[in-house]
Amino acid sequence: MQNKNVDEMSDFIIDEMCALFKEKIKDFIIKDVVEDVNHKSFSVEFSAYEYFPIVFNYDMGRMGYSICFGTRTIALENSQKWWDETDFSILLRELKEELELRIPDKFLKAHGWL
Repeated sequence: MQNKNVDEMSDFIIDEMCALFKEKIKDFIIKDVVEDVNHKSFSVEFSAYEYFPIVFNYDMGRMGYSICFGTRTIALENSQKWWDETDFSILLRELKEELELRIPDKFLKAHGWL
């Protein structure tokens, strides 16, 4: 998959997230794209659960998610760090768990997400 171009990779990760999260995520923005012979990177920003701004970062094979707070970010732990070795179902399940741990149950219940 790493041999794909940035557009194909970003489309793939967005499609995978949408399949799991459905209406819980929206407002995708692809940014900071670098695609040349020696370097490939991009970010996908989106809103999760109408609660957090999230960014998915990919840089030369390494990837991860962070919660955005202006110019600061908080990295979300996951066991899947390298694109070519990743089980995306595990990556997305871990993302879901990390996000839902940080959102009050009352908020999740009010939206029918719990």
